[in-house]
Amino acid sequence: MALNLKTLVNHAPLSSSRQLFHGVSPKPTSISFSHSSSSLQGFGTQIATQRKEPLSNQQTAAVRHLTGSLITNEGLRFVVVVARFNEIVTRPLLEGALATFKRYSVKEEDVDVVWVPGSFEIGVVADRLGKSRKYHAVICIGAVIRGDTTHYDAVANSAASGVLSASLSSGVPCIFGVLTCENMEQAMDRAGGKSGNKGAEAALTAIEMASLFEHHLK
Repeated sequence: MALNLKTLVNHAPLSSSRQLFHGVSPKPTSISFSHSSSSLQGFGTQIATQRKEPLSNQQTAAVRHLTGSLITNEGLRFVVVVARFNEIVTRPLLEGALATFKRYSVKEEDVDVVWVPGSFEIGVVADRLGKSRKYHAVICIGAVIRGDTTHYDAVANSAASGVLSASLSSGVPCIFGVLTCENMEQAMDRAGGKSGNKGAEAALTAIEMASLFEHHLK
C-alpha cells in the first residue's frame, strides 16, 4: 500500500501582517510527505491490491447434450416382437405401438411384426433380430400375469433379463414392453385403459433410441 500525503499549510507570521496590510498575500508553504511501500509489515501480513477474475467469467469448454429425436426418423426401421400368450392384452399393446409409429410418420414398410408363443421366448428372438442388422430398434411386447404358483416370477425375470441381454449382445436398442401385473385388470388398464397404453410408450422409446444411436452414437 502506498501512502502519499501532500499538505498545504498557510503560515502567517508576524512579518506577514505587513504584507497583508499592503494587499500582498503570503505564499503558502508546501510540505510533502511521501512514503511508498508494497506492503505493510506491522503485523507480518501483506495486503494484496490486485483482484483475480471470478471463476464464473473464465471460459469453459461447451457441454454437448445428445438426445434422440422423435421427428428425425427417416430411414429408421423397427420390428415388434409380440407374445401370443395373453393375446387379449398383447394385441392392444401392439395396436398402440403401430398407431404411434404412424402418428410419428414412420412408414408401414419400415415396421415388421414377429409373433412368438410367450414372453419367455421374446429374448432369444430379439437377440437374433438385433444381430441381423436390419433394424434400428426392437420392441418387445408381452404380458405376464401372476397366478397361484411361482411360475410368474420365473417368466417375468427371464423376460426382463432376456430383453436386456439381447440389447447388450446385439448393440441394438431392445425396448422392454412386457407387462408384469398382479391381475388381468391391471393388465387391461395398461393396454389402452385408464393407465394408458404401454405399447405406445414403447414405440416412442424405440423411435428416440433409434434416432440417438443412428445420429449420435454410430
